[in-house]
Amino acid sequence: MKPKSYRRKAPRPTEPAKTRQASTADPLATLVVEQVRAELPELLAVAVVDVASGTSLAAYSGTAAIDPDTAASFNAEVVKLKLKAMTALQLADEQLDDILITLSSQLHLLQLSPDGRRFIYLVVAGQNTNLGIARAVLRGQIGQLSAPPVS
Repeated sequence: MKPKSYRRKAPRPTEPAKTRQASTADPLATLVVEQVRAELPELLAVAVVDVASGTSLAAYSGTAAIDPDTAASFNAEVVKLKLKAMTALQLADEQLDDILITLSSQLHLLQLSPDGRRFIYLVVAGQNTNLGIARAVLRGQIGQLSAPPVS
């Protein structure tokens, strides 16, 4: 058992789920998270993640069981390792679009931005989510993360 100081406290069940912005607030990432939530209201969690650092730029979780900030760093490593594997396999003409991880009751989808610097991490329940719709929603939102800043 870990010492008490290292244990993560679970949020109270009465605490409402909310969107969390990182200390380095990224309004574009927050907007993407809100738009994904609006289009997929049954989602369990969503985050916009910086691939290089593994930090979550904005996140939402509808359940205390999923911490998108912790998942962000691990999934950034998954993306980096897949890109390394593609290089090792000399797949220079290919581009990584998304990664699907299927669990017994959840689908985890990582959709990379066209420039490869960020990705959207989505968690949905496997039994009541249409994967095609979830992918279409992410494809519709991911382009915003590579768009030049609006002045």
